[in-house]
Amino acid sequence: MNPIAEQLNEILKKENPYIFEMLSNIGKNLFFPKGILAQSAEAKQKAHKINATIGIATEKGRTMHLPSMMGYINDIKPEDSLTYAPSFGIPALRKLWQESIYTKNPSISGTSISLPVVTCGITHGIATLADLWVDPSDAVILPDMMWGNYNMILNVRKGATITNYQLFDDKGGINIPSFEKKLREEASKKTKIIVLLNFPHNPSGYTASKNEAKEISNILIDIAEKGTNVIVICDDSYFGLFYEEETFKESIFSLICGKSDRLLAIKLDGATKENFAWGLRVGFITYGCKFKSDYGSSYDALERKTAGCIRGTISNASHLSQSIVLKSIQNKNYLSEKGEKFEILSKRAHLVKSTLLNPKYKDVWEAYPFNSGYFMCIKLKVNIDAEKLRVHLLDKYGVGLISFGKDNLRVAFSSVEEEDIPVLFDIILQGINDLT
Repeated sequence: MNPIAEQLNEILKKENPYIFEMLSNIGKNLFFPKGILAQSAEAKQKAHKINATIGIATEKGRTMHLPSMMGYINDIKPEDSLTYAPSFGIPALRKLWQESIYTKNPSISGTSISLPVVTCGITHGIATLADLWVDPSDAVILPDMMWGNYNMILNVRKGATITNYQLFDDKGGINIPSFEKKLREEASKKTKIIVLLNFPHNPSGYTASKNEAKEISNILIDIAEKGTNVIVICDDSYFGLFYEEETFKESIFSLICGKSDRLLAIKLDGATKENFAWGLRVGFITYGCKFKSDYGSSYDALERKTAGCIRGTISNASHLSQSIVLKSIQNKNYLSEKGEKFEILSKRAHLVKSTLLNPKYKDVWEAYPFNSGYFMCIKLKVNIDAEKLRVHLLDKYGVGLISFGKDNLRVAFSSVEEEDIPVLFDIILQGINDLT
C-alpha cells in the first residue's frame, strides 16, 4: 500500500475506525499523489523566473489558446476556462457550495461537514463513491422504482447486489414498514449496509414528507447505534424543486449527519438539474460524519481519497464548466432567476395534478404520488403492455414517454409546455383506446 494511503487510513482509524472499515478495498488504497501535482504547486509559488512543470502550453506569460475558441467564451479568461482545474475542484466553488448546503439545510446548523469535492456530474459522483465505498460483497438498498443507471454503476460495474423495498404504500406515501424491514433484514446479515436515497425521486417525482423524512432518519440512526456500519448516499439531483407545503424541503443528509459513529452520510448535488445546467456536468460529493475531535484532518483524508479517485479516472472536472457555475452563483440575479424557473415547473406540476382529476382517466390509469422534481408516473389499469403503448404513442402520435416495468409510464412534465399538458394526457388516453 502506498505510504500516503496508509497515512490517510491512520487518520481515519484514529478519529473513527468505523469509517475506515466502511471503505472498499479500493477506497482503503486510494490517496492523492504528491508527485507532479505537488511539485507543480510548489513551483507555482516559488519559480519566479521559469516554471517548466505543468503540462499546458503558454505564450508570452499567458495560457496559449486559439482565438477562434476563446471567441465563443465571454467574460472568462483562458486561465479560468482552458487550463486544468484541481482534482478537488475550484476552491472558491467548493467553499461557496458548502455555504449553500448550510443555507438550504438549516437542520444541519452547527454540524461539521466536509468541503464538497467537484465531480463531472452526479453520475460520475455515484461512480466515484462506488469505487470508494462499494465492494462486490456489498448490498445496496434501493426502492423497487429506481433510476436504471444505479444498476449499471453499482451492480454491473462494481458487482454489488441491489436489493429493493416497496417504495409506496396504498395510502399515497412512502412504505416505511417495507423500508425498515429491508434495512433490518440486511443489517442482520452484514456488518455494513449501503442505503441510497433519491429525493426528489426519479422516476416518480416524489419527496418524503416531513414526518416520513424523520421516520427514515430515525431508522437509519437506530440501525447504526445497534452496531451496523451504515452508509447513506443522498442523491439530491433535483434538490429545491419541492412543490407542496408538507414536503421535507431539506436533504435527509441534514437529519443524519454526525448522529452516530457508525453512520456515514454522503450528499450528492449537481448544478446539472438544480441550476438547469445539464451539459456542464458539475456535481459535488460532501461527507457528514462523527469524529472524535479532529474534523479538519479527518475530512481532509476523505477529500484526498475522493480527489485521488477522480485523479485516477477523469483527472478533473471541466474548469470552464466550474467557472461558469461559480460566476452564475455569484451573480446578483442568481436567486431571482432560479425562482422564475421554479415557478414555471411548479405550475406545470400542479396542472398535471388538476388534469389527472378528470374522471375520464379514472378507469385506465392511476398516478403514483408526486410532489417535486421533473417527473411523474402513471400505472396502467388496463391490460396493455406499457412498452407496446409507448411505441404506439411514438409511432402514431409523435408523443414520447418512458416505459418501465409492464404497466408503468414516466412523464417528464419538466419538458412539456403548460398548454400541452392536457393535450398530452388526452393523447395517452386515445392511444390506450386504440389498443383496446
